[in-house]
Amino acid sequence: MKARKSLGQNFLRDEVVLKRISDAVEVSFNSVILEIGPGMGALTKYLVMKPCLVVAYEIDTRMKRYLDKFSNLEVYYEDFLGSDLNFLKAYENVYVVANLPYYITTAIIEHILRFIVPLKMVLLVQKEVALRFSAQSGSKGYGYFTVFLNQYYLVHRLFDVDASCFEPVPNVVSSVISLDRKEVLADINHDDFLAFVSKAFSHKRKTLKNNLGCLFKYVYPILRDFGFDENVRAEQISYDLFVQMFKSITEK
Repeated sequence: MKARKSLGQNFLRDEVVLKRISDAVEVSFNSVILEIGPGMGALTKYLVMKPCLVVAYEIDTRMKRYLDKFSNLEVYYEDFLGSDLNFLKAYENVYVVANLPYYITTAIIEHILRFIVPLKMVLLVQKEVALRFSAQSGSKGYGYFTVFLNQYYLVHRLFDVDASCFEPVPNVVSSVISLDRKEVLADINHDDFLAFVSKAFSHKRKTLKNNLGCLFKYVYPILRDFGFDENVRAEQISYDLFVQMFKSITEK
């Protein structure tokens, strides 16, 4: 079947890689696996062998003839970004496994987290994206979405996947990452925290003082205690320090 460029389709064909992705998820009782963009079921055939239901979202209805043959699988043939995922709250543990289209990777993760915080997500993404998601403060790839993910997850790069493993062959290298939910989540309003962090990173070449405006006076005493001056930039600030800064504002 010919891949549709408009849907960002690159079909993973390497069985060793597919098996490694599937093996990265060990499900428990009363669990469900959410697969996004299963395509012709290359990864799905491994996931449905696990002792839990697999729910998949596939926008390309050409895939019906491949996916409808699987048992232990429920498929929604619709745009995932418009889906209502509240039904997943009925399960004790939710796992996400997906080969994500590169151009909407962050949008898909944000959509999931509007409804639930899965116990684990194993995602095949562009290597550049994987490096950004797992970046440390002070590094080039560190940005607002890195901090956003750190609200919920420990991010691990598992392994790289060569472009030759796909059909059609993309012009980038891919990586498999694992997002493992933290045992204890920060006691903050996550939507407001995301808005605060987005503001902090709104103009990457500007200082934190310029980006935060009048809010900077509330956070500067904390920054000063950690050895930062007024020229500090958002990419120099760790997740934990962002949380402290945010709490200093919300507690005023």
